[in-house]
Amino acid sequence: MGRILAIDYGAKRTGIAVTDELQLIASGLTTVSTPEILDFLTGYLKEEKVSAIVVGEPKQMDNTPSESEILIKPFLKKISKLFPEVEVLRQDERFTSKMALQTMLDSGLKKKQRRNKALVDEISATIILQSFMERA
Repeated sequence: MGRILAIDYGAKRTGIAVTDELQLIASGLTTVSTPEILDFLTGYLKEEKVSAIVVGEPKQMDNTPSESEILIKPFLKKISKLFPEVEVLRQDERFTSKMALQTMLDSGLKKKQRRNKALVDEISATIILQSFMERA
């Protein structure tokens, strides 16, 4: 059984979270500059066995795709072509940024730390992964 890797894809930064090999625990891994995401994934998948990649699916309140889905579609095609052996799945990511900020507040992070957008993206990816695991 391989890890499940989750991606909170953004125009500038992409948050990444991953499970343990038994797929029991979701943990934030890192945040990568979006132009570098494919290189990061190539390196990571060479080192670690990953059975699935879960990409956040941004939706509006009426369940229609949000405007950022336009950026994600080409990315999905690229990773499916680059990593054909890895299943690519989607997970609704509505409210993950708000939930990430609340998590930061609840954990007692100072205001300066809460402004760290890279940390917000990493926590958002972790929430996407946790939601996917609860759904499965």
